[in-house]
Parts: sequence; C-alpha cells; structure tokens
Amino acid sequence: MEIVSLTGRLICSSQSEADTVNQLLPVHVQLTRAEAGCLSFQVTPTEDPWIWNVAEQFTDLQAFEAHQLRVRASAWGQETAGIKREYRVDGLPTAAE
Repeated sequence: MEIVSLTGRLICSSQSEADTVNQLLPVHVQLTRAEAGCLSFQVTPTEDPWIWNVAEQFTDLQAFEAHQLRVRASAWGQETAGIKREYRVDGLPTAAE
C-alpha cells in the first residue's frame, strides 16, 4: 500500500471560526497523532491569523480512512465542518487500480 498524504490549508472566514480552531486544535492534533497509522500530522498557523497550513501522512488508505471517520464524529469535525478547506490528497487509489 502507498502512503497517503494530505496537504493544504484550513481557511477561516471570521474571528469566531478562528477562535473555534484555536480552542479545538490541540486535542485534535493529540488524538490524530495517537491514531494507528499516523506518520505525521502538522497544523501550523500562517501570517494570516485565519489560515493554517495542514500536512498529514498515513501509512496507507485504511489508516487515512479510519482517521477521516474518527474526525467526522469528533467535536473538531462537527464544530469546524463549515470552515473552508483547500486540500490535496496523494496516494489514493485511482479508478484503474
């Protein structure tokens, strides 16, 4: 299996959204890094206080999908669902695979 990598940005549109990210991010990072198959997980602020760079790597598709399922059910996933994300995911199987 191929490593799955996600890179991109989390982009808030208000101070309220940024406050939510700042409040929930530490636990989200801690839980993600503890997941089986998580190789790396970084969410770093940019010069713009409403934008964060995101970079994550998982050992394989199964670990990445498990992460996505956990996140959707978490406080982070529910309370940040409306925040804009610009992500690129590499290592996913294509239709030909």
